Amino acid sequence: MHKTLAFTLAAVFLLSACAAPPPRATSEPAVSAPTQAPAEPAPTAAAETALIPMTFMAGYKPQANLPFVGAYVAKEKGFFRENGLDVTIEHSPGRGEHVQLLVAGKVQVTTMDAATILQRRADPGLPVVSIALIGQKGQQAFAALSESGIRTPKDWEGKTVGYKGTPPPDLYALLTAAGADVNKVSLVNVGFDPRVLTEGQVDVYPLFKSNEPYLLRKLGHEITLWEAADYGVPTLGLAYVSSEAYIQSRADELSRFLRAALQGIAYAQANPDEAVKIVMQYAGPETDPEHMRYMLETELRDAQSERGFGWQSQEQWQALAQMLAKYQALPADADVSAAFTTAIWEAAQKK
Repeated sequence: MHKTLAFTLAAVFLLSACAAPPPRATSEPAVSAPTQAPAEPAPTAAAETALIPMTFMAGYKPQANLPFVGAYVAKEKGFFRENGLDVTIEHSPGRGEHVQLLVAGKVQVTTMDAATILQRRADPGLPVVSIALIGQKGQQAFAALSESGIRTPKDWEGKTVGYKGTPPPDLYALLTAAGADVNKVSLVNVGFDPRVLTEGQVDVYPLFKSNEPYLLRKLGHEITLWEAADYGVPTLGLAYVSSEAYIQSRADELSRFLRAALQGIAYAQANPDEAVKIVMQYAGPETDPEHMRYMLETELRDAQSERGFGWQSQEQWQALAQMLAKYQALPADADVSAAFTTAIWEAAQKK
């Protein structure tokens, strides 16, 4: 491959880390300066004094993850202002800064993966709470090249299957649900470059559904995808998250934030072209707008629930916790009820 193209692809592939946190370390990394979002036009002096300041830090770099889009659209369309808020949007470089700053009170709302919320509450005991579950299904899937002839997870036996960081519980759960013998599967750590699949280094590659399928197909490869949820495995995705302290002291402000952000998601669903243009204001001209459109549409499909965007239930969280505990990814006695609240979502439904 031409060196310039290879470098560009490598940079793009790094985006795959965005939707889920990196593997947990024994100590938290140092906080670096956040990425600032474009500023709204300055309000009048009277309006400025009336607005309540709040900071939302997206859990990774600017792109079309649905919780990010909800905030972007709410900012640019004035939904936050309509709810009496002056929201600053920042971005974490992806090394856990958003969680550190949330717990420290420097950020009021961020995004986290549901499984990570449970794990971080259990160890090291961080007081993070989901106020709205946007991803009703997990973000990860597994892919093989269509030409490989691999049709089911049972066919993974005797094959090389990749994982990122550490083998995720849903990988084992998927194999078990499909009747495959994990001991007959060769597991290898592959990192975040899907070309290891196209170059034959692995037979099955772990990916984020809203990201790498687009990249692989753009490179000219047809793929077969498997999701653990399709085999009855409980999985959940990204959530809007706040701290226990902020929920207790500023519940009304959080309900205003969530009302506006959910309005932003609904607006993006109804106006995807405009939503992608808004994303591009944050992501910059070097970002592929068609990639952002694919990400938005994929995550909108996974965000559907019977009660609207953001709903969450005890049953969902309990099922996820039990699956994680089964594969030693969470203590069996983890307090699931403290990991989420429906009160903010319910208040956000009221005008």
